[in-house]
Amino acid sequence: MTATEPIETTGQRALSSLGTAAARNLATTTKSVPQMQGITSRWLLRMLPWVETAGGTYRVNRRLSYAVGDGRVTFTNIGTAVQVIPAELGELPPLRGFTDDPTLAELAGRFEQQELGAGEVIVEFGHQRDHVYLIAHGKVNKLGTGSYGDPTVLGTLADGDHFGDETLLDSQSIWEFSVKTITPCTVLALPLAEFEAVVQRSEPLRRHLDEQRRQTSASQNAYGEAEVDIASGHEGEADLPATFVDYEVRPREYELSVAQTVLRVHTRVADLYNQPMNQLEHQLRLTIEALRERQEHELVNNPDFGLLHNADLKQRIHTRNGPPSPDDLDELLSRRRKTELMLAHPRTIAAFGRECNSRGLYPSSMELKGHQVTSWRGVPILPCDKIPVSEHNTSAILAMRTGEDHHGVVGLRQTGLPDEYEPGLNVRFMGVDDKAVMSYLVSTYHSAAVLVPDALGILENVEIGR
Repeated sequence: MTATEPIETTGQRALSSLGTAAARNLATTTKSVPQMQGITSRWLLRMLPWVETAGGTYRVNRRLSYAVGDGRVTFTNIGTAVQVIPAELGELPPLRGFTDDPTLAELAGRFEQQELGAGEVIVEFGHQRDHVYLIAHGKVNKLGTGSYGDPTVLGTLADGDHFGDETLLDSQSIWEFSVKTITPCTVLALPLAEFEAVVQRSEPLRRHLDEQRRQTSASQNAYGEAEVDIASGHEGEADLPATFVDYEVRPREYELSVAQTVLRVHTRVADLYNQPMNQLEHQLRLTIEALRERQEHELVNNPDFGLLHNADLKQRIHTRNGPPSPDDLDELLSRRRKTELMLAHPRTIAAFGRECNSRGLYPSSMELKGHQVTSWRGVPILPCDKIPVSEHNTSAILAMRTGEDHHGVVGLRQTGLPDEYEPGLNVRFMGVDDKAVMSYLVSTYHSAAVLVPDALGILENVEIGR
């Protein structure tokens, strides 16, 4: 065999030149930087105005508001038997602040459970109020009559809501609306006679109700704030009212929360395998991405300062039929002035698109920070996968006004930290241990504040699987 003859290989075609597998050993490989699937658009972090929070605490000062009590009650059940938790009765406006446990327990035991089907009328307009109703499960509509005699939906109530609590302060009032079930419902009803029987035996409850009647007569505006007396339209030298703007005595304070982790890198890796890419730099980059994802999750879901848990109960509404419809978003937008953005899970945005398609409507898109996003009435609907989807395929849509100047929602952080790497985030070297592993403490400090109640609203229990 001569030097120019191809080499025969068993079961393979003879090669007449250098193969690619061997050649790759001498070639320089082009590599990408480390990739990460868990990076999202994080629109909430991008859109929130960030307020410098010196001292790690932000105090929200507001005008004095009278507590009118519009909370939701919680229930327990044993099998199909449902009972309201006694302390939760304090969420009813007339019982707000009443803490006599034995009396509350007696009241809780006097509620009667009712099982209703869809389409049943619970109360009718014009009839005398003689019950207080708590909705343990299901959804109902409050119905009234419009100016032209047509029926109109005044509101939708669901799990934990209540109606008829005014009966506890005024036993001679009538129902100013009708209530009809949308879905099968479990309702707890307290007859007025049972309530009055408890009142007769409880001196603390009688004193509390008398105090509540005095408070409800205090002068306040439509938002529950202490009224500012102003005269207008007068002529001559009329006596002008004297007034002042009262403030809350104990305003809420938000403390910065922290998300932290310790990044470890072996010195051998940092020393020997640092070309062409800096190992520490990319380890840190991916760690910060994960921290930012957790930061946005906390801003949405944290029970202390998360937006889902800090929306005022008057700003929480329910869908009319389940899926998110244009009517529902219109109602959500109407609850506040100058809504600047809405946040929804991507699946919720898709469900809204299906509802629009079924009606022959096509939501417009708008450009925002170089991206085309879905919008409704000129308000962008931004995707946020941190908004949870329940096991029953329900989620929520958040609508908000932002910024201190607009009395809206703001993000809180402190900059100028020691060893600051990004605004509000620092990386501190913690040393090298006896195994030659370097440690870096990576921390980000953050929180969010809702400056006035109508700055944030939520459309709840949105069905996205239908």
